Amino acid sequence: MVTTTVAEPRQQADTRERILDAAEELFTLYGFDGTSTRMITSRARVNLASVNYHFGSKEALIQEVFRRRLTWLNHERLRVLDELEREAGGAPVKPHLIVEAFFGVALRMAADEQHGGHTFMRLLGRTYSEPSEFIRTFLAEEYESVVERFKAALFKALPDVPREEILWRFHFMLGAMAYAISGIDALKLLTDCQLDENDPGALARRLMPFLIGGLRAPLPEPAAKPEKAVKADKKPRQAD
Repeated sequence: MVTTTVAEPRQQADTRERILDAAEELFTLYGFDGTSTRMITSRARVNLASVNYHFGSKEALIQEVFRRRLTWLNHERLRVLDELEREAGGAPVKPHLIVEAFFGVALRMAADEQHGGHTFMRLLGRTYSEPSEFIRTFLAEEYESVVERFKAALFKALPDVPREEILWRFHFMLGAMAYAISGIDALKLLTDCQLDENDPGALARRLMPFLIGGLRAPLPEPAAKPEKAVKADKKPRQAD
């Protein structure tokens, strides 16, 4: 009796994780709309009712797929930033260290092919290129406190850079990372040379200098003011 009681929660937990793993992989391959509940349960080798039993709905399953790894990702980003700020002793943290804290943690996760990090980061990258209102709202809520901390750190580190410019550059860096981690299929269209597919750490080594270079780029020149057009009715009239 005791063995059965202990085994049942373990079996349920195993079923739940298999569903999450299967959903994560299929969402990455086919997108959220292209993946049916039946596809997920078939890949997880569970019955069709299991998704509703463990998660309640497909939307709740999508949220949990993100939440189970975003929780660690956000916590680790804040842990690294907290450590940098303690070491700085109240002084601004160097901008490149802030960038490495936010993006470096994600890239290390993307290099983890044994514990699901690689698949998850590809899925996360796909959400930026194929956004939906439901996913966008959920991710904004999950990221809110973390993004606010990193924005504040960048504002403090770059007091002479307009805040609007910092936000634009952070936006560009997010886009570059999302595109890079979503896969190298697009890159294969541009070249037939050997790519770094068998080196999980190569992406971070290539992308981090690019992101930091973008942050350090010169500020854009202010837009030129348009010349005032000369109106035709302002021309002097000839005497009759």
